Amino acid sequence: MVFIQGLVTLNAHVLFDSTIVHNDSIDDGIVGVATVSSDTVLLGEVEVFSPALDKYSYGQQVKSISSADLQDYQGFGLSDLLQQRTGLFLRQYGAGMLATLTLRGTSAGHNAVFWNGLPINSPSLGQTDFSVLPIGGFDEVNLHFGSGGALFGTDAIGGSVHLNSKLKFGQGHNFQFVNQIGSFGRLNNQFQYGYSNEKVSLRTRMYRNYAANNFPYRNLSKPGTPIERQDHASFNQVGINQDLAFQLSSNQLLSSSIWYNQTEREIQPVIGSNTFDEQQDRNLRWVLDYFRFSKNKTWNLKTGIVQDELVFNNDINKTLQFFLIGEVDWEISDIISSKSGVRYTGLKGELSTYTVQEDRFELYQSTNFNLRENVHVSVNLRQLIYDGKFAPFTPSIGAEWQLLSNDQQEFKLKSTGARSFKVPTLNDRFWEPGGNPDLLSESSWSAEMGIFHLWKKSNIEVSQQLTHYRMWVDNWIIWLPRGNFWTPENIRSVHNNGLEYFFDADYRIGLWGVNLQGNYNWIQAINRTNVSQNDQSVGNQLPYTPVHKFQSLIGVNRGFLNTYLNFQFTGARYVGTNNIDVLPAYQLLDWGLKVRELKTSWIKGSLGFQVNNLFNTSYQVLRLRAMPGRNYQMNIQIIL
Repeated sequence: MVFIQGLVTLNAHVLFDSTIVHNDSIDDGIVGVATVSSDTVLLGEVEVFSPALDKYSYGQQVKSISSADLQDYQGFGLSDLLQQRTGLFLRQYGAGMLATLTLRGTSAGHNAVFWNGLPINSPSLGQTDFSVLPIGGFDEVNLHFGSGGALFGTDAIGGSVHLNSKLKFGQGHNFQFVNQIGSFGRLNNQFQYGYSNEKVSLRTRMYRNYAANNFPYRNLSKPGTPIERQDHASFNQVGINQDLAFQLSSNQLLSSSIWYNQTEREIQPVIGSNTFDEQQDRNLRWVLDYFRFSKNKTWNLKTGIVQDELVFNNDINKTLQFFLIGEVDWEISDIISSKSGVRYTGLKGELSTYTVQEDRFELYQSTNFNLRENVHVSVNLRQLIYDGKFAPFTPSIGAEWQLLSNDQQEFKLKSTGARSFKVPTLNDRFWEPGGNPDLLSESSWSAEMGIFHLWKKSNIEVSQQLTHYRMWVDNWIIWLPRGNFWTPENIRSVHNNGLEYFFDADYRIGLWGVNLQGNYNWIQAINRTNVSQNDQSVGNQLPYTPVHKFQSLIGVNRGFLNTYLNFQFTGARYVGTNNIDVLPAYQLLDWGLKVRELKTSWIKGSLGFQVNNLFNTSYQVLRLRAMPGRNYQMNIQIIL
């Protein structure tokens, strides 16, 4: 649940004792605060929201997905948004099918995912399927690039994704209805009701997303490669969110969120196959937060559960995670700020071949040092104990040096060194037959350096960031054939090396506005270990890891009209570790038009139209997994 760190707000007319206001309120996420006297502060309209993700991340890179992009992709999975509007690559097994993220060339299990501060990666699989995370289930998406084990714990080797809910106080009643219709039987509906006054803010949101996915594709398995309709690839998704925030007193806040999501899918077969697999995912997530604010401290007690049930054909796999977390964020002085915390995780897995329970304990400490006005350093430490074993001790240190700052320009140097880890999954250790309880945690060391530049004038603002990183991952777990079954081993070592470039420019002239965005990723993820005498994979790029990934968007708006062109390029991907078979590169172009802020005396809304894959490009993200050609979508949003 998102919240104000250091202050709870009601509305613009409420005054609070200034003893609960942090001195560095901007860094702590407080907005709209104006000091009236030494005793009180006057608050403008302020959201209940989370602390800045990058507070203890000096030297690292954090990007936020814009609210406009989230609005455009209502009804779709987070996988579609990240694939089309960022420079990130997701391994998609078809439209609406399994989609896993690879950050900086790491595997699907090397990226941590959080919902309102709770880790939601499957403890049995060690990863998240981004196709079953509908955009309608959250309000905010933040991406943390690079090693984050010291900040976030297991899995955050390549990076982490943070999904948050957002509420406001003092808004009264609010109704919203969103409807999308599109090609290949797509129909998405979302209804939202919210109410808030000076003490309570609540919201209920329900959605249903459906697609037949009967798109035409070229059947490469038949002579002449005829065009056929995709069969057995439909999905149906329903869900409900309930968010609540309650001000207990002027310096205490209680907040809670619950999210139930159910997805039923016909698993799209590979081209030439006639399989008829089906899968159901049922996910229940609940979090409860208590905050107490004082002059220089914020106390947070958090508890919650993440319950997942996956039914593949007739196999039922269930996992339950229970969390109990305590943190204190302390502004020790103008120079030092600190966050100390402990997290307990109770795991229970009921899988088709085993049942297991496990307790995990984590201690973590983060400290910021403001050495000078333009030099800031973060030091983070974490230790996890699982199943009676110590995970690798995990430190990180990052620094930012502001070289130049004036009314027109800002230059900043960033640098980070960090260690991260991934605890072996429950399947890795306990699957029957083949599980290996003696597996070590995967461990990585990484370093990065970047430069940030901001230039602005009265009608133009341009920001750029270039980052170079290196990463060494050891004890990488892979499953190998041993006798009559497969078993996992700590055998692979991988060296990752890459560049990331981000560009954003806004220009206004009269009533016209132009926005230009660009994201480029160059990735080398090189295997350093042969797994057998006949293995020829040393020195090769990891499978399905494109060296180049580029995305750009140009948007033009005037008044209530907005139009955009979005381009994405995905480089060639090797299919196997021998780097012989190659999937060709592809490029896609999308176009959209949106009519915003249509208003009457009692209703307002927006209307949008999108054409995806404008040139009807035939492509595959993964080998023999058909993807849709040109398709259309119309969006309608009504707010009462």
